[in-house]
Amino acid sequence: MTDKLLFTQEGHVVTLTLNMPETRNALTDADLCEALVDALRRINADQSVRCAILTGAGKAFSSGGNLKHMQEKSSIFGGDAIDAKDRYREGIQRVARSVWECEVPLIAAVNGPAYGAGCDMTCMCDIRIASSRATFAENFVRVGLISGDGGAWLLPRQVGLSRAAEMTFTGDPVDAETALSWGLVSKVTEPDELLPEANGLASRIAQNPPRQLRMAKRLLREGLNTRFDSLLQLAAAYQGACHQTEDHSEAVNALLEKRQPQFIGR
Repeated sequence: MTDKLLFTQEGHVVTLTLNMPETRNALTDADLCEALVDALRRINADQSVRCAILTGAGKAFSSGGNLKHMQEKSSIFGGDAIDAKDRYREGIQRVARSVWECEVPLIAAVNGPAYGAGCDMTCMCDIRIASSRATFAENFVRVGLISGDGGAWLLPRQVGLSRAAEMTFTGDPVDAETALSWGLVSKVTEPDELLPEANGLASRIAQNPPRQLRMAKRLLREGLNTRFDSLLQLAAAYQGACHQTEDHSEAVNALLEKRQPQFIGR
């Protein structure tokens, strides 16, 4: 059986590819969900990984929920209301938590339509770049549902409440150029340039010391919800730890000596 999630690593960069093009990379497949959770756990445990890319195989990034599963009342759509709650928590919500809690910078390379949970998954990533063929839709209402994976929390933080409300209440798709103007993505490329662009960005990120990258990401995430004085306390603790690292000394010495630093994660 073909792997439903491809895991490749080149140097310090991991690429995760949703590999179910026959379903447009629908996220209601239990095997795919489990593979994503395992892959992200593996990334978090590996200090050699400094950045990761998430993309989709085929023409879509992810269609979100599988319409056949909805029609058949299977996968997370089966059972009564209590069953559905448990299935969401153990299925797509577990994936959402894993993606959100990825410790390294995570780039969504959005190669095509990102609908429903697929749109929300891009918002769980730190940086989004899009192919000119990409579209984004918070289209749950179109199938008589609401976002069950945290989209109501994620999307307003990317595009603001008014635009998030427009996307949520209409279900209308947003093209790549509109997504760029709204700040949902930071760059739009031609389709064949998407992965080279994502890899180039990941390589620039991965040039930096790995532990400091993880701490910098954690501070950004904490800053979404934490009081400023609380964030300053955490930043002071992290900064004190950074001062004691070999990578900090190496960075300073390399700058003074006008050479490329060699970071070792200590």
